[in-house]
Amino acid sequence: MSVEDVAKSVARDRVAPHAAAGCARRVGNCWLSDVSAPDPHVTMFDLASLTKSVCAVAWAKSGFDLEAPLVRYLDEIRGTPSERVSLELFLAHRSGLVDHIPLYAPLLSGGSVSRSEAIVACACARRHNAVGEPPLGGFAPIYSDPNYILAGEALARASSAVDAGEAIARWVTGPLGIGAGLGSAAALGRIHPRWLETVAPTETVDWRGGVVHGLVHDENAWALTGDGSSGHAGLFGNVQSVLQFGCAVLDAICRHEGPLADAALSRLLALRPGGSLLAGFDGKSASGSSAGTLMGPRAFGHLGFTGTSLWLDPDAGIAVVLLTNRVCPSRDNVAIRAARPRLHDQLVECALRLA
Repeated sequence: MSVEDVAKSVARDRVAPHAAAGCARRVGNCWLSDVSAPDPHVTMFDLASLTKSVCAVAWAKSGFDLEAPLVRYLDEIRGTPSERVSLELFLAHRSGLVDHIPLYAPLLSGGSVSRSEAIVACACARRHNAVGEPPLGGFAPIYSDPNYILAGEALARASSAVDAGEAIARWVTGPLGIGAGLGSAAALGRIHPRWLETVAPTETVDWRGGVVHGLVHDENAWALTGDGSSGHAGLFGNVQSVLQFGCAVLDAICRHEGPLADAALSRLLALRPGGSLLAGFDGKSASGSSAGTLMGPRAFGHLGFTGTSLWLDPDAGIAVVLLTNRVCPSRDNVAIRAARPRLHDQLVECALRLA
């Protein structure tokens, strides 16, 4: 099966209306890659939580102090349980926060959302069993959007940027030269005049006026940063740019070279006790991983709620990307869950044939 066949099977098997796929393999001193031909109508996808991966890498590249307490970057959280927790524990999902808060709720009744008040709400959202100062290494890991809402806002403030998306452009997509293929809706809309013709639609949401198209699907990101990007969601991208990002991450941590090379990145991605969650990524679980069966035990990656994924194998020097809009027209379509391991294995097989 070819990369093109993988992408086409997503629509054929009713996993999602649109898809793009890609793989790359490090051979000697260069990357060989293969990506599916672009859909004549769709090349960009809402990356959803793949935004977290890019946000964590931006923090590593920024040079800002990852061991500093969060309050250094967000003054309004003074007096909250998160005040003295170090930034890197938020990036590693070990700050003790809950998994989700419906910050967007006031919009359902015609109200508004204060970004600053939302930041305080996230900082207060400790789990009942995460009490006091975090132990060495942090609390037990729980995947949490509020962690990255706070991390993204802190990165924006430290970078004097309007939001996390603008900071990410400064620290990651700009240096990689992929700003035209990976960014917020606001940034990409300025570059691509016919933006709506290039981006896959997502869900039909009545309270947002119908089909969400060209704007972030995640409700909290929409409420907090609109057509910009928060730290947990808000980036859009094409398969070539996401694949290039993944290859650059592998170059940085495996060869200590390239635009993203930095000791802080290797430290952030070090596996911590208590689970597979890394800073910005997830490790491959021993069984039942969405990465499939062919990636090695040190593989790491991330999934996006809209139907996106990026997996990287540092031992094999392989990167695979799958971008879909499986939430179109409804998030009730969960066929992607069963399909991902198979599709990722097929992409690894495609990568192994590159020579």
